Order: sequence, then C-alpha cells, then structure tokens
Amino acid sequence: MPRLTFIGKPDCHLCEDARAIVETVLLEFPGVTLEERSILDEPELFDAYVEEIPVIMIDDRVHTIWKVDAARLRSALERAAADS
Repeated sequence: MPRLTFIGKPDCHLCEDARAIVETVLLEFPGVTLEERSILDEPELFDAYVEEIPVIMIDDRVHTIWKVDAARLRSALERAAADS
C-alpha cells in the first residue's frame, strides 16, 4: 500500500484544512500509512517547503501543495495502491 506524508506545522490554518480532507479520504484506504512531519522540527523540510505548506507526498513524491483536492487525492491513492 502507498505511504502518505503530510508536511506542515502547528497553528497553520491551511494545514488544518488539508489534514481534515486527508483524514476523510484515508478512511477509504485503511492500508495506507500516514506520517506527519513538521517543518519546525526538521531544518531541511523548513528550507524546502516553508512557502508551500501543507505538502502532501505519496511514496516520497510531491502530490500537492497548499490545497488538497479530495477527488484528486483519492485517484492518486487508487493508482498508487494498484501499482504496489
């Protein structure tokens, strides 16, 4: 199954909105693992994504930044699950 990484930071309203969508979509994909990482805890993530959070990655590849579209995420996870 695919691995989803959520990169954000605390007290980020865009991150909170994106997290709600991600959590809802992941209810349909119980085998997908979710890892949350904060740009405040990892300097390399801060340097790479400070202007782009939230960042959603599927299997270490950027899927989307800023705004998560549920249908697009669902389709990407379906494709990733079929490929694994």
